[in-house]
Amino acid sequence: MSTQSCKAGLPKLSVASDKEGFALKQNEQSGAVKWLLIAFSAVFLAVMLVLPLVYVLITAFREGIQPYLEAVTDKYALKSIQLTLEATVIAVIVNTVFGLFASWSITKFQFRGKKIISTLIDLPLTVSPIIAGLIYVLTFGRQSFLYPYLKSAHISIIYAVPGIVLATIFVTFPFISREIIPVLTAAGKDEEEAAALMGAGGWTIFRRVTFPHIKWALLYGIVLCTARAMGEFGAVSVLSGHLRGKTNTMPLYIELLYQGYDFTGAFAVSSILVVMAIIILVLRSVLEYRGRKNEE
Repeated sequence: MSTQSCKAGLPKLSVASDKEGFALKQNEQSGAVKWLLIAFSAVFLAVMLVLPLVYVLITAFREGIQPYLEAVTDKYALKSIQLTLEATVIAVIVNTVFGLFASWSITKFQFRGKKIISTLIDLPLTVSPIIAGLIYVLTFGRQSFLYPYLKSAHISIIYAVPGIVLATIFVTFPFISREIIPVLTAAGKDEEEAAALMGAGGWTIFRRVTFPHIKWALLYGIVLCTARAMGEFGAVSVLSGHLRGKTNTMPLYIELLYQGYDFTGAFAVSSILVVMAIIILVLRSVLEYRGRKNEE
């Protein structure tokens, strides 16, 4: 009897061992696939991102520190940096106000045309920046019916700083609102309604109830908006007229230097954008971490 029972148990042991072997093979295969994907991603990022950034920095300092300093302290370079920062600051301020108002209206109120407004907010993400620049040229250029009124008021938009600012605002205004809307939608209206029933005013409700929910999303949207504004090229290129020292932002000035075969100057100014991009990337990572920690 004991011999028969042992023989009867052999198939069960064989099946169990087969399952263990299959699981071991699956783990080995999944481990190989994991490391293959990691290696592919690392090589791709190194070739497409890290290598170009390193090349920019190496080329910028190739002729020494003195030519680099001369390139980045040139009066036209400083003008381009100043204009880029001005357009970025104005765009961030305008889009922050717009993002808060648009997010509040879309998530807290019911009205006709709500979906249309939500769709229009995404328009700059689907329209080419060059097309956006042409739209402003057609709206405020010489062929526009607005041009005589603008001229009589001595207001210049096309080939002037206001056009640069408008183009920058246009291409960046979805970023902040699109970060805030999902947060406000998830939060709902219960806390605001409860605060209103307890006699709190609108500003108090926003400051004490709503803002704590959206502060990390707002800061994250501001970072994204800043990064997009500093690097904008297409729409600004159409509206700027490429006036050296007047309407050239940093990307436009870099193109001008590169086309003039001033590679040291072009890469020197590019290195400033690289440093700004790294700073923004660090801020983005910090805000993501703080946001996740706050949710926990």
